[in-house]
Amino acid sequence: MDEVYHVTDPRTLKAVAHPLRVRLLGALRVDGPATATELAQRFGESSGSTSYHLRQLARFGFAEEDPAPRDRRERRWRARHRYTSWNNAELGATPEGREAAAFMRHRQLEIMTSDIDAFHREHDTWSYAWIEAAGMSDQVARLTPASVVTLYERVAALIDEMSELDEAAAGAEQVHIYLGAYPRHPDSPR
Repeated sequence: MDEVYHVTDPRTLKAVAHPLRVRLLGALRVDGPATATELAQRFGESSGSTSYHLRQLARFGFAEEDPAPRDRRERRWRARHRYTSWNNAELGATPEGREAAAFMRHRQLEIMTSDIDAFHREHDTWSYAWIEAAGMSDQVARLTPASVVTLYERVAALIDEMSELDEAAAGAEQVHIYLGAYPRHPDSPR
């Protein structure tokens, strides 16, 4: 699996921005290869629908058939990349690009909210250590755009380093990590 799929065409980002497609791609990235039937059951969809949307993800370069299916009869799909990225300025040059990028940002927020809600619903199933470690913080800092880019790069490198270190560690779990940085005008309402 490649690391990053850098999307430059608004039509490509719009293709993955479909609500079911973004969920299917997320499942393939987080949980690994799956069949259309398995994904249909997981998301309460028909296998015909998930099959169609998986083919669309493949058409636009987000997914592919798994070259190592468990048996010859099944058609398993896998993600082609760990992450999708795009340049907001490039895509923002067209209404279609702005719409697709905005959908993806809002989808990221929905997933984050869903993850937080699930953690709170399942609070009693987590160890004290996880309850203490999980959470969010927010900070306001005066930074340049170049410093924000550097911040993203350094945090990504640190996440990769910690992930490698903890790969086989006892008590390690999949952890969703969100990082966002948006400038704010001093007179903007909070």
